[in-house]
Amino acid sequence: MPWEAVRARDGAFRIPRVSIPAHPPGSDHLWLAAHPRGVTADSAPGGHAWGRRVPESGWGSCSLLTLPGEETVPEPRLPLLDRQSAHWKNAVGFWLLGLCNNFSYVVMLSAAHDILSHERTSGNQSHVDPSPTPIPHNSSSRFDCNSVSTAAVLLADILPTLVIKLLAPIGLHLLPYSPRVLVSGICAAGSFVLVASSHSVGTSLCGVVLASISSGLGEVTFLSLTAFYPRAVISWWSSGTGGAGLLGALSYLGLTQAGLSPQHTLLSMLGIPAVLLASYFLLLTSPEPQDPGGEEEAESAARQPLIGTEAPESKPGSGSSLSFQERWTVFKGLLWYIVPLVVVYFAEYFINQGLFELLFFRNTSLSHAQQYRWYQMLYQAGVFASRSSLRCCRIRFTWALALLQCLNLVFLLADVWFSFLPSIYFVFLIVLYEGLLGGAAYVNTFHNIALETSDEHREFAMAATCISDTLGISLSGLLALPLHDFLCQLS
Repeated sequence: MPWEAVRARDGAFRIPRVSIPAHPPGSDHLWLAAHPRGVTADSAPGGHAWGRRVPESGWGSCSLLTLPGEETVPEPRLPLLDRQSAHWKNAVGFWLLGLCNNFSYVVMLSAAHDILSHERTSGNQSHVDPSPTPIPHNSSSRFDCNSVSTAAVLLADILPTLVIKLLAPIGLHLLPYSPRVLVSGICAAGSFVLVASSHSVGTSLCGVVLASISSGLGEVTFLSLTAFYPRAVISWWSSGTGGAGLLGALSYLGLTQAGLSPQHTLLSMLGIPAVLLASYFLLLTSPEPQDPGGEEEAESAARQPLIGTEAPESKPGSGSSLSFQERWTVFKGLLWYIVPLVVVYFAEYFINQGLFELLFFRNTSLSHAQQYRWYQMLYQAGVFASRSSLRCCRIRFTWALALLQCLNLVFLLADVWFSFLPSIYFVFLIVLYEGLLGGAAYVNTFHNIALETSDEHREFAMAATCISDTLGISLSGLLALPLHDFLCQLS
C-alpha cells in the first residue's frame, strides 16, 4: 500500500492513501490517527535503525482501513510523561557533557601562570599563601614576566585538539561513539594527575596535552552526536561548555584563594571525568528516530538552505557516507560561519594568553598570579552567560561579533603599550565583555548551522565547524609567544 508522509512543525504523522472501489455511501470507514513518535527510522524508506522496537503494525502511527463490524485495537501511545522525561534527561545530559568536556581545558588555562612559575612550597604542599608577594621574573621589565609566555600552555592545550579536529571530518566517524567517550574521560583524568604530580614544566605541559586530547576529541564527538537528537540540545551543550569555563576558573580561583595548593586543587577535580562518563552511558537516552522527511515542504519552507542545490541528495542520517564532492560542497557553504568564528577566537585568545599576563597592576592588593586568575574567571563568566542566552537572544550575522572582538584586542594592546587605564577594574569590565562576545559567537554559529543544514549533512557540518575556534586559538598562541618576548625585553 503506498504511503504519503506529511511533516508538521513539531512532529510527523502519516496518512494512508488507498484506492476504494465504488460502493454505496457509508459502506467504508477510514480511520486516521496521528502519532508523532510512533514511527521508527528503519520503518521508512531510506531510514536507519536506532535500536528502537518497531510496532507490530508496521508503521505504528495510524490505523488501517477498517470495515464495518470489525473491531480495532488502538495502538498504545507513548505517554507524555515519558517523552518529557526523555527530553529533560537529554537536556541535562548534554549540559553535563559540555561542562565536563571543557573543564580540564579551562582549568589548565587558569593554572597556566602557576604551571610556568612552578613555585613549590617545601615540605607539606597542602597549603599555599593566598596572597604571596609577587617576585618579578624580570626586574628590568614593568610587566613582571615569566620566562615563558602563558601562550606556551595555550599551545599545548590547543594544538592536539587542532590535529584531532582536522582529522575528524575525514575518518573519525568510522570509530564508534562509546570508545571515543572512554578515551576522552581517561585523558581528562590523566591530565589532572600528571600536572599535579609534576616537578618540571615539561612534564606539566605533557599533562596539558592530555587535557587537550580529551577536550578536542570530546567536542567533535558530542557535537556530531547532536545531529541525532532534537536541535534544542545544541543550546544545552553550549550552555554546559560555558558553565565549564565559569565553574572551572572559579573553582581553581576559589580553592587556591582558600589556601589549597595548585597540586591538590587539581587532584580534587578528578570526579569530573567520572561525571562525563556517567552522563553519556547512564543519562542520555537512545537517539530519537529520525524522520525520513528531512527535506519535506513544511520544513524546507522554514529553512534557509546553507548548501546550494548542486550538492547531491543523499539519504538522511547517512552523513558518514558522504562523497568527497558532497563534503567539499558542504564545507564551502559553512565558510560564512567558520571564518568569523576563527576571527573571534583569535582575538579573544590573543587577549587571554598574550595580554592577560602583561596587564599587571601594581596599585592593587592582588598579586600577579591572582590578577591572572581573576581575568580568567571573569572571561569565563561572560562566556557562560552568553552561551546560555540562546533562548532570549539569537544573532545571525556573527561577523559583527568578530569586529567587536577585534576592537577589544586593539584597545587592550594599546593599554599594554601605553598603560593609560588607571585601575584594574576597567580591565575587569572589558574582560567580562570579551567573554560575552566570544560565547555569543560560539552558540549562535552552531545554532545557525543546525537550522540551515539538511539532515543528511548536519553531522558532518557540526564536526567540520569544530575546527573554527581551535584554528583561531592556535594562531593566537603562535603570535602571542613572540609578542611576549618582545614586550618583556622592554625596560
